[in-house]
Amino acid sequence: MAFRAWSVRRRVALALGVIAGLWLTSAATVLYAAMHDEAQPAQAIVVLGAAQYRGKPSPVLRARLDHAVALFQRGIAPRLVLTGGIAEGDTASEAAVSRLYALAAGVPDSAILLENEGRTTGQSLAGVARLLRARRMDTVVVVSDPFHVMRAEVVARREGLTAFSSPTRTDDAWARLLRQPGYFLGETVKAPLARVVQW
Repeated sequence: MAFRAWSVRRRVALALGVIAGLWLTSAATVLYAAMHDEAQPAQAIVVLGAAQYRGKPSPVLRARLDHAVALFQRGIAPRLVLTGGIAEGDTASEAAVSRLYALAAGVPDSAILLENEGRTTGQSLAGVARLLRARRMDTVVVVSDPFHVMRAEVVARREGLTAFSSPTRTDDAWARLLRQPGYFLGETVKAPLARVVQW
């Protein structure tokens, strides 16, 4: 009986060890992606949507747009794909608000594509994949918050895109980790599961 109890404890300890190891690997991957910009020549820059308030981008969305416009102006890609549908209570989509902001920043309308149906990362990137495949394009630089870009890249690749991540640079990743530990922890779980689960 004692041997059986010890065997059960060993199996539980082993399982917990495996889970801890997988989580640590995921955490390291999310943090690495948050600190490293993979931006390189591509066919399009994809900006993940975020909240907008009465036609104005939220600070989070504005940071993503500013970063994407800077990449566009560097010549990283000839197209900007703006995503995000209409949230409850809104009259305009995040993508439409983003378009006005990008136009004001000097991006020509001919360079902008809109995916304005998605309300989640998965929905938006599935829409982006359809939009780009129709134009025979599949190589993208995905722009989002530092802790979100790993999951966004995973989802984009799941949708058949060749994706590289480019996190916004509003502050240091370590400072963000101290300020948003819950966000970081959530992404360490969501990022690996995004290969098979729609968030």
